[in-house]
Amino acid sequence: MKKSLLFLMVLSLALVVRAQVQITNTSNYVTRDQMLLANEINESGEPFAEALGYNLDDLDPMVKNSPDSISYTLGIENYEYSRYQLGTVISRSGIGLHMMWAPVIMEMAAMAPDSLDGKFTGGTPNGYKEDDVLMKTIMHFGMLANQMAPANPWPQFAEFKGGDPHLPQPVADDFAMDFSSLRWDRNKMDKTLNPGAMGQTLIKQYLWAQDMLGGFHDGQNEPVEPDGVVSPDSVGKPVFDPHNDVFYGGDNLDGFIGQVLTAEAINKVKFLITQLAYDGATLGMVDPATYDPANGIKYFAHGVSVTESLVLEGLPPKASAFEVTDASSDLFDQLSLLWGTVSFKNMMDPNNSSDEAHIAYKSVFDGDPFPAPMSQTGMPGPFDLMMGASKVIFMNLMAMHFNQGEGTFVNTSGLNGGSPTLGSEISTVNAGYITMVLAQFIKEFVGTPLEAAAENALNAQANFIINNLQDANGGFYNSYTIGNGADSDVKTAVSQAAAARGLYAAYAESGTTAYLDAANAAYQYLIDNYYMASQMAFRTELNGPIAVYTPFNFAIIAGALREANLVGNQTESPVIYTRFFKKVANVMQLSEGEETGETGLDSDGDGISYISEQGENLPPVFATEATLDLTVTGIFDFHKADNNDFGLRNYPNPFTSETSIEFEIRETADVKLDVFNVAGQKVERILNERISSGIHVIHWNASNLPAGIYYYKLSNGENTSVKKTMKIR
Repeated sequence: MKKSLLFLMVLSLALVVRAQVQITNTSNYVTRDQMLLANEINESGEPFAEALGYNLDDLDPMVKNSPDSISYTLGIENYEYSRYQLGTVISRSGIGLHMMWAPVIMEMAAMAPDSLDGKFTGGTPNGYKEDDVLMKTIMHFGMLANQMAPANPWPQFAEFKGGDPHLPQPVADDFAMDFSSLRWDRNKMDKTLNPGAMGQTLIKQYLWAQDMLGGFHDGQNEPVEPDGVVSPDSVGKPVFDPHNDVFYGGDNLDGFIGQVLTAEAINKVKFLITQLAYDGATLGMVDPATYDPANGIKYFAHGVSVTESLVLEGLPPKASAFEVTDASSDLFDQLSLLWGTVSFKNMMDPNNSSDEAHIAYKSVFDGDPFPAPMSQTGMPGPFDLMMGASKVIFMNLMAMHFNQGEGTFVNTSGLNGGSPTLGSEISTVNAGYITMVLAQFIKEFVGTPLEAAAENALNAQANFIINNLQDANGGFYNSYTIGNGADSDVKTAVSQAAAARGLYAAYAESGTTAYLDAANAAYQYLIDNYYMASQMAFRTELNGPIAVYTPFNFAIIAGALREANLVGNQTESPVIYTRFFKKVANVMQLSEGEETGETGLDSDGDGISYISEQGENLPPVFATEATLDLTVTGIFDFHKADNNDFGLRNYPNPFTSETSIEFEIRETADVKLDVFNVAGQKVERILNERISSGIHVIHWNASNLPAGIYYYKLSNGENTSVKKTMKIR
């Protein structure tokens, strides 16, 4: 008997091991994919948690899964991993062109007197003023935010396509304020400028800059509410007043980082507009004010290789030559850039006073620290740059990617004799994401001729997704080729998720209920055919025995699950997302460490190493690839055998007036769900009916009950589970 019991225990442990996510690649960091992941989990982080009713002040990064696992996963883990990605790319790894050689910095250096050389960099002239201009700019940002800059950062304005993230040196103890030991091996980088990598990083720069610069703080690092009167500016002047004890940003660090991110973004977009516009023969500039693709297209090619030269020991290398290595125009590249530029346009809009954040932005873009718009000065500023770049990218999308006759965008195109040659294939991923970005573009160009063109394209693309990419069973094909029809490949999870992502956005913009119905159908098909509750994970191919996870497909599934709840009112999606994130993301995240995460070893108990103790010397990014063997069964039921509580929980907890109670049953049964007060009196029966197997979410409106502690009991005739919740005022 003992031997049999021991055998069963060993077998169960073997199942536990085999059912875990296994990392299979950590050597090929793809900037576009990793930053898409950072963007989608950013939006599935704090914003999603707040939308679900959680109070982020209740969260402590060192108290795992409190007040519950959903709030912790969204408000802490998503936040941390997203922030790590951005910090790694834009200031630590060195995976791009250094800000010293950025357009605005070089322009300022060209106009500066010779006496500037050495003034801000140790006093000894070196023949270059760019390093002094950059140092002066960073010092100014520090003064405006009341924050000292870290040592040895690598701020950059244009990101490379990829590299090997294995650090070539040990991580120093002071890595948090000295970034030198976090630099990647530059010889192992793919020094190709790719619009997708630059665009996805631009979006992430926006997501953080708009959050960080959307408020003010005082000298004690306490928040100061923007009200249109209080400001870091001098009275009647758009320059910083060092005596009024008001600084930029929600706190010291936010204010500093937010300014740096914005400066990087401005330089990146200016670099694109002035140096990377391609006419099919040469790279150069495009003037957004006069641009018309009918008079000659200038677009952003898929691959531009960079040749670097060392200018002086101790200074970062400078790009000495650019060569187009892939002249195609890629749809995901272009939508990535457009996503970023229209987002920054919204942030910088001088006419937007819709909330406290936009009131705060006005003092950021009034001349100090960043130039005011042309409407106020007569000279183009960052707002005009983002608006003009958005216009150019959208026009090129319509000229080079939109097939008017078929009503769809296509994946790739190019130029032949200066005329666009459109491809014939559209992937469901690209169709979904271009629809989502168009919905954002429309909001920023209301009242212009571009608004109507974008609306027509959005509706055409959404209809195309429904009419041509959806099969009779409700699933979505991976792609469609004009003239041939939909592909016959095994359907992927990302195709279902991207279809839902795009159609939810189309519905939110247009109000067309057919789009909502189709989006919910795509979501339901994703859950019914790809989500395995027993594994708390998704198949990546229909009926596939092995799931292969990448930053790209994880990001797209994450975005769909979030929008399914926020737009489609799919109440169980936060639970599914939390389980999926914990099962997969908490393995694929390779390391972590900063004041809101690790403090040494695995101090927050999530199984992820502190960066300086990571076995392979890897930074806090995602693994390039991981797999999960879905043929393993029994692991979920093995745990349930010791805990027959139906996975019962509620969220948010505590709650103010409404909460969602989630549970899972393994076979159809008569189920009762009752609520009791602390005196043991039943105050409400929420559910009393026959329920099919699976995950269920029941909404409980307790607005008529007083604040206090309550207990809810679920029973199916054989088993009973009781959990506690708290209603607060």
